[in-house]
Amino acid sequence: MCVLVVGSVATDDIRTPAGEAKGVLGGSASYFSLSAGHLASVRIVAVVGDDFPNVHLELLERRGIGIDGIERRPGESFFWSGSYSDDLKTATTHETRLGVFEQFDPVLTERDRMSPFLFLANIDPILQLRVLDQMSDARLVVLDTMNLWIDIRRDALDEVLRRVDVAVLNDEELTMLTGDHHLVRAARRLLDRGLTAIVVKKGQHGAFLAARDDYFSLPAYPTDVVVDPTGAGDSFAGGFVGYLSRCRRTDAPALRAAVAFGTAMASFSVEAFSVNRLCEIDEEKILQRVATLNDISSFSF
Repeated sequence: MCVLVVGSVATDDIRTPAGEAKGVLGGSASYFSLSAGHLASVRIVAVVGDDFPNVHLELLERRGIGIDGIERRPGESFFWSGSYSDDLKTATTHETRLGVFEQFDPVLTERDRMSPFLFLANIDPILQLRVLDQMSDARLVVLDTMNLWIDIRRDALDEVLRRVDVAVLNDEELTMLTGDHHLVRAARRLLDRGLTAIVVKKGQHGAFLAARDDYFSLPAYPTDVVVDPTGAGDSFAGGFVGYLSRCRRTDAPALRAAVAFGTAMASFSVEAFSVNRLCEIDEEKILQRVATLNDISSFSF
């Protein structure tokens, strides 16, 4: 089944303890689509400038991603430059140039409006609402956001949360939304607003799923190669939504398995700069990591 992602497609300059990468493909929709694309058919709605390298669009197209919804406008493309601390826990932004992305106004085609699965990547909640207003009747809508939007677009974000099924957040964002530092209690408060499930991304400590009748926690995949954490969260979301699209279920067992697929995809993403590792793997490698996660998280007594 088709997955539609509305988000950013960008170029990044990244520096980590492992080295540097300049002018590489970035953006939430890029990471998400190249992750989810291993499991489902994916289409992107985004905007880039006339300076955006064709090689990046060609890569997406070669990977089977639908790019007809990527609008090219006169002007500069979204650009981000940043570096990571030695322990990779802290990212420092050196430069952000929004370019044409600042005027992004997503317009969906009839085909896009009929998509059964929608991922609202980390964009302004006002734009997320515009996308929701154009959708016909998506089977599952998953949301990502960030602390900036919680600070400056809270009313719009609250409206988005009332209209989506699943929110993918980190600990800080969950606390900001609920005013509660207790993970389970905060998740329950957000679920009481009508969400089906909440996934809390905890980086090297894995992920936590809270659904209306289920809780589930999974450790991170034990990779010893971490080159670039950029896009790990969007790669997680890609694996999560991609699996649900493939299995065509959203019950508790499917949501648990989706967390495992998201965790596996995030573990691949961090092993190389940009989206490079996501383009190297195949389904067999993904299933191997999911099986390993199943082994290390199960026990008998």
